Amino acid sequence: MALPFSLPLAVFGLVDWFVLGGYMALMLVIGLVAAWRESRAASNTEEFFLGGRSMPTWVLAISIVGSSLSVATFVGVPDRAYTGDATYLVLYAGSFAAAFVVGFVFVPRLYRAGTVTIYGFLAQRFGETARVAVSLTFLFGRMLASGARLMLAAVPLCMLVKNVPANQVTRGEMVGAIVVIGFVGTFYTVFGGIKTVVWVDAIQFALVVGAAALTIALLLHRIPASPGRVWSVLSGAGKLKVVDLSTDPTKPYTLWTALTAGLLTNMAAFGVDHDLAQRFLIAKSPARGALSVIASQFIGIVIVAMFLAIGLLLYVFYQRPDVMGAATTAYPLPRTEQATAAYQWFLMKELPPVASGLAMAGLFAVAQGSMDSAINALASSAVADIYLPWRRAQGRPIDTDKPVDAPQVAVALMGAAMMLFAIGCAFAYEPGKKGFLRFALGVLNFAFSGMLAVFLTALLTRRGNDRSVVLALLTGVVVVALAQDAPFAAITGRFGTPRTIAFTWVMPVATLLAFLVCVAGARRR
Repeated sequence: MALPFSLPLAVFGLVDWFVLGGYMALMLVIGLVAAWRESRAASNTEEFFLGGRSMPTWVLAISIVGSSLSVATFVGVPDRAYTGDATYLVLYAGSFAAAFVVGFVFVPRLYRAGTVTIYGFLAQRFGETARVAVSLTFLFGRMLASGARLMLAAVPLCMLVKNVPANQVTRGEMVGAIVVIGFVGTFYTVFGGIKTVVWVDAIQFALVVGAAALTIALLLHRIPASPGRVWSVLSGAGKLKVVDLSTDPTKPYTLWTALTAGLLTNMAAFGVDHDLAQRFLIAKSPARGALSVIASQFIGIVIVAMFLAIGLLLYVFYQRPDVMGAATTAYPLPRTEQATAAYQWFLMKELPPVASGLAMAGLFAVAQGSMDSAINALASSAVADIYLPWRRAQGRPIDTDKPVDAPQVAVALMGAAMMLFAIGCAFAYEPGKKGFLRFALGVLNFAFSGMLAVFLTALLTRRGNDRSVVLALLTGVVVVALAQDAPFAAITGRFGTPRTIAFTWVMPVATLLAFLVCVAGARRR
């Protein structure tokens, strides 16, 4: 596919560094402007975390997509298509169903509870102990998952600085990159509150979409074949498979995992994980909050499809010399990068000046877009669900209608803690064993399983109490831990051949067992 102009090729160079630096500077400027506006407005705790419940529906939908995207999407989805096929897209069957369930079942009751976080509803339903227990589970699970995402963003930055493949990046270098990315993301979030987060998400979303569209256009330009020929090659290689009807429990992306794991995981993401659920709390009404959740799925499936397309085109670019012919790249993908870094390598080596910088800015926009939302949600839960109840229990209540520094301090502390978690992930992650996508998605199951079980009990039944809530949360963690590859193989090995199970099946099982534990408790009187 020819473009009407020629494009110079260059390794990531000085002009690209200026583009990337310009993006980072813009984020810092937004933080300074937010600080100036905050000093004039002197907003209170609820205003900081709820934004006056005045945000437009369209920007909330975009913000949900921007926050749910991560480096695992930006890098992991193309790598999934590059090494496999397009079956990851089938998970959106469950995602769409989950959005409607959350919109019609979760949003109305959680919105009308009138609390700063969704966990305040659990205090009304089960008592303060339940709220604190679920909030602590959220804090740990979201910190771990978002720390993993931040760690993954550090890899391409190190690749750029050293101009080396990912396997040559040291953990010490990753620590430095984590601090740089994390500091910028925390800086503008500290001062602006949820309103700044939402509007910055919209800016970062535009960068991400632009980066993906630019990459697709340039790949089509570099591949010396018509789109029809490319489609035929991908189809012949089995790369265009979307629906997998297999019942093999070791396969993560089948129609059955979409209708179970995809449904439950996204119900948890939109309805019980305050990182995304805070969006519908700041809508102008419950109906608009529900609409923002549902609309986000129509936007999200388009974005994921774009990143899958990038991975499929990268397969042709790097793996099909019969199609590329004389246009074969001068920078072949190193063997060590075949499963985890194809897209980063292409961005670093193949894009023309400016385009490469914009694409990398899009990658960091994804990283910071998921980080700013997470630390704001973590801070709101820490303040509203733990700190303020503790103050009240001590007989020292705080008037949340007055300006206080607790929200900003909490955001700063959560940003620092997330960087520490990311550093821990850098030392724990083994890229040779798990791809980016599985690593980032798998850690969410530990918190999501029990939390979703508790909310389903609260919303759908009249059963449960603070004790059964705590036991349900523990059940979710234990079941997920036992379902990991090594423990599960050891358990099944006692009854025959050691086996493993796809990580996407873990949450349905853990959630079901945790739900049974939670509803076993008598209703709190």
